[in-house]
Amino acid sequence: MDRAVTKVYFTTFTHSIFQNRPLYLAATKHGLCRITWPTESLDTLETWVNKQIPNAQLIQDNNVLAEYVLQLQEYFDGKRDTFTIPLDMRGTLFQASVWQALTQIPFGQTRSYSDIAEALDNPKAVRAVGTANGANPIPIVVPCHRVIGKSSALTGFRGGLNVKESLLLLEGFNDYTKEGHARFQF
Repeated sequence: MDRAVTKVYFTTFTHSIFQNRPLYLAATKHGLCRITWPTESLDTLETWVNKQIPNAQLIQDNNVLAEYVLQLQEYFDGKRDTFTIPLDMRGTLFQASVWQALTQIPFGQTRSYSDIAEALDNPKAVRAVGTANGANPIPIVVPCHRVIGKSSALTGFRGGLNVKESLLLLEGFNDYTKEGHARFQF
């Protein structure tokens, strides 16, 4: 019996905030499912798709992703503070609950990892929240950059602390300290 093939469409997005290095955006018929960071390659996207969407066919198609690219461009141009595109979040139930909580953090505001754990009625899950935050497959749109340490430190960030800081500044938020490990500097 043949399994149905899931079409996953992708395109690239570049912006000066990332020194014009490409982000890969991917979507299924249900919505945006993945955005890579500029430190990640097309191979990273392919590996993620193969793991998360078995029997998928990856197809480059700028037209299918045009609305996703437009909304990202509007965000970076300061013309959008919320996204209205459909999302196809792929992860565990706990991860999905964390990612859903991230979408509730308003533009220009932040929450701590413990704030998210408490919002999920699981105050001891601070580290698990951090792990789920780091595994967020749709950064920027699902704003993992809006989560900082309880002490207002930027803390670790898969996209790089300089990118996290740039995204927060883009949103007008500057009440943080530049502490934490500097992963993926470029």
